Amino acid sequence: MVQSQYRLQPLLLSFAVTLQLLAVPLAAQRQPGPAVFGRIVRLDPRFDLLVQPDAALEKVADGFQWVEGPVWDRKTGHLLFSDIPQNSVHKLAPNGESNLLLKPSGYTGRQPFLGREPGSNGLTFDRSGRLVLAEHGDRRIARLEPDGRKTTLAERYKGRRLNSPNDLVFDSNGNLYFTDPPYGLPQAFDDPQKELTFSGVYRLSAGGKLTLLTRALRSPNGVALSPDEQTLYVSNSDRSRAVWMAFELGRNGVLGKGRVLADVTEWTKHRPGAPDGMKVDRSGNLFAAGPGGLFVFSPAGDLLGTVETGGPTSNCAWGEDGSVLYITAGKAIYRIRLRTKGAGF
Repeated sequence: MVQSQYRLQPLLLSFAVTLQLLAVPLAAQRQPGPAVFGRIVRLDPRFDLLVQPDAALEKVADGFQWVEGPVWDRKTGHLLFSDIPQNSVHKLAPNGESNLLLKPSGYTGRQPFLGREPGSNGLTFDRSGRLVLAEHGDRRIARLEPDGRKTTLAERYKGRRLNSPNDLVFDSNGNLYFTDPPYGLPQAFDDPQKELTFSGVYRLSAGGKLTLLTRALRSPNGVALSPDEQTLYVSNSDRSRAVWMAFELGRNGVLGKGRVLADVTEWTKHRPGAPDGMKVDRSGNLFAAGPGGLFVFSPAGDLLGTVETGGPTSNCAWGEDGSVLYITAGKAIYRIRLRTKGAGF
């Protein structure tokens, strides 16, 4: 037995040297491209239909403070995203070059903002291609006009100021659904300027009517629609009840029965972050930012796999040809190329 061990040592040493020699050209080949980060965890065979075996998570840009609200601008071929603490919106090219697009993005007050999150959060485009923003500091949903001015679309419910709109999504008829937790207020839930006693999920009709859909969630955050627009998904970023909800959506935006699509409360005990922004692919699978990365669920709520960034992960957006998913996480922007495409592409 001892002799066998000694005979193996030269072989092992030779094998190790070979690996080192092979690693040098491989590393050199990777240097010009984006670095690969995180890991992909496959939990269900259906995951392979969405994420190819050689898929990799690439870091595209870094150096921001807290990135959120990504949306792909098809006119310019850029990803737009919010840096909430910096009160700004940036645009990112596929090659990783980023530029400031809008500042201020969510707070235009004359006095210094006393909280940590003054800027815009969720971003989307309306049917006319105008950018619509969920603004924390100004506590409103606003639309950016071609001349650079902003039009307020919603800022009060029954005469009381909204908390701090967070995420938003349009349906095909131009109705807007958005969430309104108090995270953008300087003291969040305990802020003395808070005028509403609840955190709501709202529908702003194409005609401008604001309707409260539900106030049942303490921390409604991300929001998305199924491809057939018959289900409204809402994430609850309360770490004591970290869930994604699925609500039946009837005609004229009437919210029906809700069910817990997935519960990751236990995950929040050992991973940073909570349920946050999300997007849906053409088949109705949900790509949802949550504790430590991106969770991929079937329409029935089965967890198919995860794309782990290793840190708090806030949101995602389909980009390029619709098969590239951009992910906002902490200070950085990541992307992963998939076998599926986003709903609407």
